[in-house]
Formats: sequence, structure tokens, C-alpha cells
Amino acid sequence: MPSASRAAGRVSTFRLANGLSVILALRPASPTTSVWVWYRVGSVNEHPGITGVSHWMEHMMFQGTRQFRKGEIDRAIFEVGGTSNAFTDTDFTAYFATVPRERVDVPLRIEADRMLDARVDPTEAERERQVVLSEREGNENRAEFRVEEELLSLAYRRHPYRWDPLGYAEDMRSMPTSALGDYYRRFYGPRNAILTVAGGFDPPTLRRAIVRRFGGLRATGENPIVGDREPEPSGPRRAELTGPGSTPLLSFAWPAPPIRDARAPAAMMLDLLLGGETGLFSPRPFGGRSGEHPASRLYRALVEPGLAVRASSEYRPRLYPGLFDIQAQAAPGIPLDRLEEAILREVERIGRNGPTRAELSTARAMLARSAALAYEGSSAAAFRLGWFAAYGSLALEGKLRRALVRLRPDDVRSEARRLFRRERSVCVRYEPEGGGHGG
Repeated sequence: MPSASRAAGRVSTFRLANGLSVILALRPASPTTSVWVWYRVGSVNEHPGITGVSHWMEHMMFQGTRQFRKGEIDRAIFEVGGTSNAFTDTDFTAYFATVPRERVDVPLRIEADRMLDARVDPTEAERERQVVLSEREGNENRAEFRVEEELLSLAYRRHPYRWDPLGYAEDMRSMPTSALGDYYRRFYGPRNAILTVAGGFDPPTLRRAIVRRFGGLRATGENPIVGDREPEPSGPRRAELTGPGSTPLLSFAWPAPPIRDARAPAAMMLDLLLGGETGLFSPRPFGGRSGEHPASRLYRALVEPGLAVRASSEYRPRLYPGLFDIQAQAAPGIPLDRLEEAILREVERIGRNGPTRAELSTARAMLARSAALAYEGSSAAAFRLGWFAAYGSLALEGKLRRALVRLRPDDVRSEARRLFRRERSVCVRYEPEGGGHGG
């Protein structure tokens, strides 16, 4: 597989005196440049009472700064023909804009200004609170979100991964707006930030612009490392949910190794074999749950015989121990008990027999193709470089890819046996109100 640096372009790095990490990926022929700022802080840095504050703060970062009044941030990007957005995850929050290469200074000005001078006005904060609550209420109407939230609360008893980045509704309603300013002043700043720029630019000119815009900022940003550790589960955990919908849904999860653990590559390979792809090496720019893959084991075991209308897996590589989950939507007339048994049979089968050498060979070829596509476009390149840097270093991607290529069938089998033990499982079953279609 090609190295990350070759796929991304000509990559160079440097660090400012205030702690800001900078990654530049030059693609001379690109007509666009994508600017990302990653803050190493997310919902994992919250606690009960302020869950959802990371996502709320993300919204506030678009409400104006010392230089840009309300509405001017989006307008400045739009007027130069660019696009911008942001997202909040468990371990980080990211802001990005992609613009014509000759207008790269516009997002640089915005990001430098809101790194320390975002406007946290109480009136605007109350408006955004309602926006965030509406977003959450919309998700609550989806069975998948309700199952996911219940799954997290069962899987984690102590660690702050137990809530979704949207936070608990009761916290979002009762949290004082002062919590935003406290959180922003505590965690935002150059010491917790990574600036990633990919696409077309003149390297000396861009470097001078970055030093001019960011070099004078105060060295703020507290250490975001979380000390909580989740104890090993002592037995299986289960929950039954009912609600609106027409299709029964089943979700299994097992505690999984963190991204920098030696076991992570084998967990990624299991994700690829069971679900058909693994998020870190997916052609989709921002990873996530795999789609339909007829060659995957779950598809062949559940969808082809008519037990499920869809089935997918997702290994969630995180800074701290995460989850490996399998989700399936029951086919008409199929009870969830039968679907549950089929899922457990399949994960136990790969733990008993492991993959074949032919399966691993096919998986390696898929990884090579996906890795080549994952860096298409300046925005995708900046995303991937920033993501791996936020989780440790740019070298992490290459280390994982080399480990994936070296995996033997016994390595994958051993990890499956360790990972998919029934006493470590979490299961959430969702039945539509009225019984659905026979679940």
C-alpha cells in the first residue's frame, strides 16, 4: 500500500512556540486548499451536568469573534466560493473550510481569530441551545440513535464514553451558559490544536501566513487526558427497547482495544471481514459504519438467507478502549431471538476457525484500493492527516497498515476469541411499538 505521505502529497510539519502543531500537505496541481483545525478535546472531557458542552461550543464557534461578527464567518467562506463545517466526536472537535487555493488566507484568519477570541454571548448561546436540543430531539425519533445511546450506557459504567457527543437532554436544558466559556477557556488554545492544510499553495508564503496569524496567540489549552478507566465487565449486559418504527433492530457490542493498542490491527481486520470494510481505511471521507458488502461474512450469514435486511459491523478506534459492534435489522417475520443466535454463531465461528488465507489476501487487496481512494481531494487528505495526528502521530497510519498486512489467520482468530466472548457482550434489542412485523 502507498505510504500516507505519498497519498496525501508532499507532507511537512512544524510546531509554533505556543504549542500549535502544523501539518502541510502540498498538492501542486490542486485548485483548492483545505484548512482544518483539530482540538484534542471532545465529549470524553465532559462530566455529568455538562454533557453536550463540546457540541454546543462547536455551534458557538460560528457565532462570531473579535474580528467577525455574527454571520460573517460563513459569509466570508461563501463569498470566496468555499465550503465550511465542523463536527464533534468523543476525543476531538474539528473545524474545516475548503476554498480556492488563492484565498487560503480567509480560513486562516477565521481559525486564528476564533482559537482564542470566539464570542460566547449568553443570548446567542441560548439560541444555539435550542438548535442543539432540536438536533437531539430529531435523533431521538430514530431507532438507531436510541439503540446506540442505550448501548453506550450499558457498555460503560465509569468512562465518559458512556454518553453520545450530543449529551444528555436534561444536561443540555439545565446547563448554565457560563459552562461554555469555562470549557472554552480551559481546553481551546494552541497547545491542544493541530492545524492541517492540504491542497495547492506556495509553501514559503503559507508558512509565513501561519506564523503571522497564529504565532502571537497565547499558549493556552489544558491537558485533555482522561484518567477514568472502565473496569472489565463481569457478565453480559442486555436491554429491551420499544418505540416508533416498523422494523426490529438488534445491536451487539464488545469492549475493544484503543487505537494505539497492539491488538487494534486485528480488530480492524475483523471489522473488514465481518462487515466488508473498516472505517479508518474506507474510501468514504469520514469513515463510519460500513454499507452493504455482499462478500462480507455478516451479509452472507444474515442477509443472504433472509434473516436480516441489512447487517453491518463497526470497530470504533478511540484514544481509550472503545467498542466493536454489530447491528442488524430483522427481515419480515424473523424473531430477534433467531437473529441474535445467528450473530453469535458467526462471531464464534471466526473465533473457532479464523479467516482463510484467501480471505486475508482479498482483504489486503481491498485495503490497498480503499487507502488509495481515501486521500482523493484536498479535504479528505487534510482530514486523514489531522485525524491520525490527533490520535498520536502521522506515523500511526503507516504503522497500522504495515501491521494489517502482516496479520496471519491465527492472529485474527486469537483476537476474535478474545474479543467476542459472550460474558463481555452488550446487547440491545429494539421492537417497534405494536410488535413490528413479527420480531
